[in-house]
Amino acid sequence: MTNRELHDIGSEPRKQKPTPLRSMPKMAQASTQSGSSMNPPPFKNERVFPGIDDPTVRESFPRAISQVRTQLGRTYPLFIDGREVTTQSTLDSVNPANPGEIIGTVHQAGRAEAEMAVSAAERALPTWRNVDPVERAQYLIKAADVTRRRIFEYSAWQVLEEGKQWAQAYNDIAEGIDFLEYYAREMIRLGTPQDMGSYAEESNHYFYQPKGVAVVIAPWNFPFAIGCGMCAAAIVAGNPVVFKPSSQSMVVGHHLVEIFREVGLPAGVFNYLPGPGSAIGDCLIDSPKVSVIAFTGSMGVGLRIIERAGRTPENQASVKHVVCEMGGKNAIILDEKFDEDAAVRDVLYSAFGYQGQKCSACSRLIVHDKAYDRFVPRLVEAAKKLKIGPAEDPGNYMGPVIDQKAQQTILQYVDLATREGKLLYRSEVPKNGYYIPMTIVEGITPANRLAQEEVFGPVLAIMRAKDFEQALDWANSTRFALTGAIFSKNRERVDRTVRDFRVGNLYLNRGCVGALVKVQPFGGFKMSGGGTKAGGPDYLLHFMDPRCVTEQPQR
Repeated sequence: MTNRELHDIGSEPRKQKPTPLRSMPKMAQASTQSGSSMNPPPFKNERVFPGIDDPTVRESFPRAISQVRTQLGRTYPLFIDGREVTTQSTLDSVNPANPGEIIGTVHQAGRAEAEMAVSAAERALPTWRNVDPVERAQYLIKAADVTRRRIFEYSAWQVLEEGKQWAQAYNDIAEGIDFLEYYAREMIRLGTPQDMGSYAEESNHYFYQPKGVAVVIAPWNFPFAIGCGMCAAAIVAGNPVVFKPSSQSMVVGHHLVEIFREVGLPAGVFNYLPGPGSAIGDCLIDSPKVSVIAFTGSMGVGLRIIERAGRTPENQASVKHVVCEMGGKNAIILDEKFDEDAAVRDVLYSAFGYQGQKCSACSRLIVHDKAYDRFVPRLVEAAKKLKIGPAEDPGNYMGPVIDQKAQQTILQYVDLATREGKLLYRSEVPKNGYYIPMTIVEGITPANRLAQEEVFGPVLAIMRAKDFEQALDWANSTRFALTGAIFSKNRERVDRTVRDFRVGNLYLNRGCVGALVKVQPFGGFKMSGGGTKAGGPDYLLHFMDPRCVTEQPQR
């Protein structure tokens, strides 16, 4: 007999005020408490980079870079179960603008250390998952305060280790602060049990519990923001974390160790595990002790993680959940009439900001036939005025790509671009360092590889569309669906783009990069990811399981 049949026996259900469940877990009751620490002020985005002419910037940034230079070459251990761990293997992290300059030497985890870290997280789980969610949120808010205090220092590390321009580095740290502040508030909101109403005399409440041990695999291009965001989401939701930073951003990744140690995060809740993916990647993904995997990176690696995580050995207690954010082949459409000055500025920034090393970067510019001849020459002339060199010089618009492997791969695409299209511009670059010329080509159509494959470098393919319909069709012609943009003064076409340009983040009359936490939740679908939206109201749900409790009063 079903519950519905039981209710149907006898009189009609009586509507009454539900009785709060006395046995409700502490996690679900926590945010009903009052007090300023329990109710932080409404979320507000951290200020973005104020500009190189700002007096504080001009004083603080050079000083921070000089101070960081005095700390180069230090050795960084693993951090497992609240203590530092060293290994026989180390790897140098270098400055991509000057590969002879060692940023730091980082101990590398192997299979034994990976298993040690997962076990530490598993031991921390029973206690951490039952910590008041408001208390967990307070750790994140304190971590945001620590990061805010050190924002120029941490930005300087990115300038040297990742080749990020001042603004790019600063905004990456600011976004990490946003993730900490926003997810803290989201957990306080979600930590309140939802009264689902009553049926007959039963009371019903809906709440969340953490999934379990989380593995976070972070990229190098947003080395603080994305790694911090994924870790913060998992931790505040009650999941102890094993954090594997990218091998190209291990020193920046270690900043999370410093921050979480300073705020007193309990041992085992955050474990720092740098190491080669070939040695520890599969071990982490395959572990039956892991319940959720958060990954941001390339499509190839992401799909492999999804495939491996789908295996279920007999000793695995739960179905692994994969939070997967992958690449893009993003397009900006230029209609017949638009603000050309804004388009020149925003297309260049979307295509060549941080050397095009963003999953959201514009790699395809689709220009309406009637605007093509007047706009494209303007764009090329503006590109020729941009300077290329080390990121620590704020006068340089573009710096080096991340490493030699990336340099070699992107140069192959530069060569492909000259074979598939007509070269409009190829800049000069410094001889020392991992530089790629700013490259613009035309004559590309969806049939070309350059219009389909993610390049992840400063290569812009311009496509000449015969009309708006073809432009929209071409914009949707890839496997990816991450970001896109349109510049147009035609309201009907703008509205049509909103409906039919199917990407996770669509921008109208602005560039296609630069999403902000909360106000512009970020993430795509198709081969750009699993439909997750980092920095949005649904994100923490990926790290928790919902539960419903029904109570029948005793007679």
